[in-house]
Amino acid sequence: MDLAFTPEEQQFREEIRAWVRENLPQDIAHKVHNSLHLTREDMQRWAKILGKKGWLGYGWPQQFGGPGWNAVQKHLFEEETALAGAPRIVPFGPVMVAPVIMAFGSPEQHKRFLPGIASGEVWWSQGYSEPGAGSDLASVKTRAERRGDKYIVNGQKTWTTLGQYGDWIFCLVRTDTSGKPQTGISFLLIDMKSPGIEVRPIIMLDGGHEVNEVFFDNVEVPAENLVGEENKGWTYAKHLLSHERTNIADVNRAKRELERVKRIAKAEGVWEDMRFRDEIAKLEVDVVALEMLVLRVLSAEKSGKNSLDIAGLLKIRGSEIQQRYTELMMLAGGAFSLPFIQEAMEAGWQGDFPGGAVALAPLAATYFNMRKTTIYGGSNEVQRNIVAQTVLG
Repeated sequence: MDLAFTPEEQQFREEIRAWVRENLPQDIAHKVHNSLHLTREDMQRWAKILGKKGWLGYGWPQQFGGPGWNAVQKHLFEEETALAGAPRIVPFGPVMVAPVIMAFGSPEQHKRFLPGIASGEVWWSQGYSEPGAGSDLASVKTRAERRGDKYIVNGQKTWTTLGQYGDWIFCLVRTDTSGKPQTGISFLLIDMKSPGIEVRPIIMLDGGHEVNEVFFDNVEVPAENLVGEENKGWTYAKHLLSHERTNIADVNRAKRELERVKRIAKAEGVWEDMRFRDEIAKLEVDVVALEMLVLRVLSAEKSGKNSLDIAGLLKIRGSEIQQRYTELMMLAGGAFSLPFIQEAMEAGWQGDFPGGAVALAPLAATYFNMRKTTIYGGSNEVQRNIVAQTVLG
């Protein structure tokens, strides 16, 4: 196992770093480095910049218009963009549904859907979770009934991240109830402008509108929007979830936010507190350990060996680290991390007093938001059971 980067890989890193430095809008980077609210325009602007370069689908093979990078190159791209303060690529299109369409979709679906994803023009949402069907996706009840050349969809999805911006949504739908739950699920692509779709906001503890409920009332979907075969959606869903859980680990963002913890600790006068420094040190050790785990997977892929089946483990450790660094920021900021009025921050005046509160005002919101990470993408309790079965035997 070789965890050192080659000279060619280091050169690739420098090329990525230089391009990002030149093309990443600094107003967006400022928001990312300080956990300020990113608008749809912010996220879409960066996506289109990447799309124009051909890098929004940075994990795509060349045959589908991607750069054809290997696993190490993809990791270096993710690391350099994260450290520079680029927003995370909204994963639902380029990272999640695109690989499913590539692997199981028809040539017509390739031509129809992939170009809009690659350019950043079309915003995709994910329709997996339902009330009563979160980590247990086999229990989905949203029904799609085949009538001639279309499906009639009825049901509800929930926790749909950024669904208020969605142009299209990919959904797990129930097409058969006669056998095992997993055998009656299909994978359907739905235009969110279709009559009968209603998106209702779920306002979170931080006051933000990030997630939604999506209702389907006799929504007509052309049968040509079915990916692969009917009742084979469970297979496609598992293919997608392996991408999601690896993405959730997000070790590169953890490295960036670790440096932010240190900056806040120094600015707020707690850097010299040895007990607080101990907590930062423990966090840094865990971030490095997570990075080594990621690099082990990359090393296995680079050498042609089977990569470790540890997507669930990466998700568990990554999500727990995200919660820990937001908690340490709150502790470092103390009372100044509590005030948060979104409208006031956007107007530019909240925190205009001594103590560094301008930078600290978003901390409470970020802390509350990160409570979700050990639940979404499959709860960590369920992931531990999967790891025990598939890795430990």
